[in-house]
Amino acid sequence: MVKAGAGTPFNIAIVAQGGRLGYEAALFAASLRRFSPGFPGKLLVAEPQPGPLWPGNPRVGNADVRALLTELGAEFVPFDSVHFGAAYPYGNKIEMLQHLPEGEPFVFFDTDTLITGDLTTVPFDFERPTASMKREGTWPKIELYGPGYTETWQALYDRFGLDFDSTLDTSHPDEYWQRYMYFNAGFFYYKCPRAFGARFLEYALSIRDDRPDALVCQELNPWLDQIALPLVIHSFGGGRDTLPPGLLDGSVTCHYRVLPLLYARESDDVVAALEDVAAPHKIKRVLKQYEPMKRMIYQERGHKARALFDRADLPRREQAIRNRLKREGYWLR
Repeated sequence: MVKAGAGTPFNIAIVAQGGRLGYEAALFAASLRRFSPGFPGKLLVAEPQPGPLWPGNPRVGNADVRALLTELGAEFVPFDSVHFGAAYPYGNKIEMLQHLPEGEPFVFFDTDTLITGDLTTVPFDFERPTASMKREGTWPKIELYGPGYTETWQALYDRFGLDFDSTLDTSHPDEYWQRYMYFNAGFFYYKCPRAFGARFLEYALSIRDDRPDALVCQELNPWLDQIALPLVIHSFGGGRDTLPPGLLDGSVTCHYRVLPLLYARESDDVVAALEDVAAPHKIKRVLKQYEPMKRMIYQERGHKARALFDRADLPRREQAIRNRLKREGYWLR
């Protein structure tokens, strides 16, 4: 068994590009060093390289951001975009896996994640992968006379010779979205990035290039990674419940997505953690170059946005929070 609790080190992988993702990567790295100072593994920053699938240079071009990431112990891992690129940038998290150290356990995080606790205390079972359960029923979108959830998901499991019935959460009724295994791709892990990445790429390309008939009415962009991910996880013996709840997307990490959402809905402890991480001069000097971080964190517009919401009575759907932030002029990203 390859478990962090057994003393096996693991690496962390994120993807950074020029613009917002570079600044988010710097904030992520700073939060890792602040709240998990004993983390012994590598922090790998995968970076797409210029090529025909990008209209410009996608690399982190800001020298201050690169220098801060390096100072915080990050290692840049260049990779070429062969299958996705600018047409589907979420594909970066699929393609970069082939360039991480083979056979070394990894945890991937989206850059819009804040580390708020000690990652070394999380009992990862790298033999049984999982991903973020902090999600909504964004896919599939069921048409009135089209295939339902069961037919849609079964077609995907059948495509790859996987058992479908064992993935069902029978505590939820038939044709209710949570009955079917569905993750947010904000984090995932396994014992070998290259094995995971090869299968992730195989499944994603098969779905994109030769979709099953049951998916004919479904939109694949931007959901392709989250369509393929549960299939990959199931194929490696993982599932929903291989990680204790309340740690990732809980006390140890926060997948905030954008800073206005963090201020609107996250706990006082998460806001305090963010501002603690962002306070040192060497961090502030870099992050304030990015206008949304400058205004939300350092000019305290985040607290004004926060005052619009009651954390004990938030809207059920994220879109309602986004809409109010936009109406009030606090939607900065």
